[in-house]
Amino acid sequence: MTRTIPLSLAINGKPHTLDVEPRVTLLDALREHLSLTGTKKGCDQGQCGACTCHVDGERVLSCLTLAAQVEGRQVTTIEGIAGEDGTLHAVQKAFIEQDAFQCGYCTPGQIMSAVACIREGHAGSDAEIREYMSGNLCRCGAYNSIVAAVREAAAAVSVNEKVEAA
Repeated sequence: MTRTIPLSLAINGKPHTLDVEPRVTLLDALREHLSLTGTKKGCDQGQCGACTCHVDGERVLSCLTLAAQVEGRQVTTIEGIAGEDGTLHAVQKAFIEQDAFQCGYCTPGQIMSAVACIREGHAGSDAEIREYMSGNLCRCGAYNSIVAAVREAAAAVSVNEKVEAA
């Protein structure tokens, strides 16, 4: 008999209740129990970054995080960063404008890391962006476009913050 535990999770600002085995990862809870398939399962060992999402605003590798560890915390996935009206996040817009993807498999994790990169102030130079984003692998090699997209989004976010402050 498999033992399950009840969990109350806040995903993308919405409450969810699940009964899962204690060893279920956040990634599997998102994909298999909540049908939020934007977060990708790449290596399932924390080495590729395809499963990156945010917990309380910090980026995490959801394949290495147990779902039970995030109970009572705010989880944001790629499905939750666009505006409620469907307006794309500045990073999503920049990825499209810079053609920062090829096959697209790594793109959700790349975008989630890029959002954190900008929020945490690590987008000051291309070298700094590359270092911060180094945990996210792209088998297609779209790295130059990814860096350009992060740079563009960081500039757009900076301009928006200045406009909102005025």
